[in-house]
Order: sequence, then structure tokens, then C-alpha cells
Amino acid sequence: MENLDLEKKTKAGDFRLLARVLTLVENDLTGAEEILKDLKTIHNIPVIGITGPPGAGKSTLVNSLINLFLAEDKRIAVIAIDPTSPFNLGSLLGDRIRMAEHFNKPNVYIRSLATRGSLGGLSAKTIEIVDVLKAAGFDYILVETVGVGQSEVEIAGLADVTIVVLVPEAGDEIQSIKSGLMEVADIFVVNKADREGAERFANNLKKLVHQKTIQIPVIKTIADKNEGIADLITAINKQTKHKNTRKQFLLSEKAWKLIQHKRMSGINKIKLQQDIAEASQKPGFNLYLFIDKYSLIQDKEIKNS
Repeated sequence: MENLDLEKKTKAGDFRLLARVLTLVENDLTGAEEILKDLKTIHNIPVIGITGPPGAGKSTLVNSLINLFLAEDKRIAVIAIDPTSPFNLGSLLGDRIRMAEHFNKPNVYIRSLATRGSLGGLSAKTIEIVDVLKAAGFDYILVETVGVGQSEVEIAGLADVTIVVLVPEAGDEIQSIKSGLMEVADIFVVNKADREGAERFANNLKKLVHQKTIQIPVIKTIADKNEGIADLITAINKQTKHKNTRKQFLLSEKAWKLIQHKRMSGINKIKLQQDIAEASQKPGFNLYLFIDKYSLIQDKEIKNS
């Protein structure tokens, strides 16, 4: 499948080929590996990670960013990471519902992905799909994560610019922010800045930021009123022009995830659930002995394949 064809059709607003390619890659269907190996990724397309606790208004912020990018005639791809149900292995939230106004716009492509059990909200599939979107020639790729807390530092392994979205109510937790998300943020956004305590919270955050050698912008926004979004885009563009000193770290993090995924690809989670359900009914069941035996069987199957 020619990448030039993928980019050409996507730029023309025909997302059917892109959707088919992403489905192949997401589900490890026949041809997916060849597609990934043939990708001619456009490396200067910024990947913007948007993370933060639930209720911070990340989806509303993404909506506002899309509107301003469209006003600049930019082409945007959005990946909305949904938490995976541990029971049916499907996604739960469907953040695309909140972005419904952009569905039929020719310069916007939105795709939901399940976390697939990844604690930080990112999976190897996210990395692969971002690379396909880069090859499709979008101007910006936004990745909105599920908002599960400090485990979201995984976004630093994928995004060129990481935006951490917080709200004034997070003021009591500012020390925990320092020990977690502070390490990965390129930009802090204090959203819902019309709420009580927003100014104090933003100032406290700036004090923490000023303790670092690299200054991190703190932007106040009211996303549902489109206030502060222009300042945020200015900060994003400024960050993307800086030389990315984390490039090697980002590549090694991506490689780690992909290698981990490849080594685990032979394990069918549904079959594992069935096998462990059967084994656990037997007297003297021990989870660690079960894992040892299961791993040996998997290694033999890999060698014989």
C-alpha cells in the first residue's frame, strides 16, 4: 500500500483508505506488519499529548484546539484513548461523542483507541497508529489520554509536546503533581480558570515550575468559552520549534513498548482467562506455578512456529 497514495487521499479528505490501514494495524490483521515496515513517516509533524486527571476538561480543550487549528487551515488527527473494560476487552468511554461537531469536517480525523490494559493509558498500538497518521501528512496529531493519574507519565514516551491539564480544585494536591506529572509536562494548563482559587493555584504552579532549569509555561484557559486557547497554541508552536532533547529517550520508550507488545503477541487474553478459570478450580492451585508452566508452553510454541 503506497504511502504517497495514503497521504494524497487523506489530504483530499478521503479517509476511507486511512481507516482501513488503521484497522489492519490496530487489530494485527494480515498485511499490518508490512504496512508498518514500509512507512515513510513525516518526522516533523508534532504529536501533542494531552493528559491530566478525570474531569479536567481535556476533551473540551481538544475541541477548542481543533477549532483554532481549523481557523488556520490546519489538518488535525485526534486519537482519543479510552479505558479498556477488563471483562470484554473493549473501550468504555468513547470520547468521540464529545467531539461530534467535528465528525464531518474534511480536515479532521478522530479515532478512539482502547488502552488494552496499559496502566498509563497508552499501548503499543497507539505508537503504531500515530506513525501511520504521520505518514498521512496531518499538520498536528493530538493524543488525549484517559486521565488515570501519575501513571500517565507514559505519554512522555510518545508525544513531542506534553500538555498537563489541571483544574483549580487540584490545589490541595500540588505536591503530588511535583513528584509525578511535573517531570513530563512541557506545558501546564489550568483549565476552568473562572473558578474560585484559579489564580492562586496557577501562581503556586508557576512557583514550582520556576524551580526547574527549563521554564515550563503555565497557561490559564476556560475551554468551554474558548478563552486562553490562542495563548496555548502559541506555547505549543514555540515548544515544537525547540530542539527535542528527549528524542533518544522517546525512541527508546517507543521501542520498549513495541518489543514488549511483540513478545506478548502470542498470548490470547481470552484463552488465558479460560485456562486460568479451569486451573483455579483444581486443588492446590498456585498462580505463580501456573504462570511458570504457561510461560514454558508459550516459549515452546514460539520456537516451533
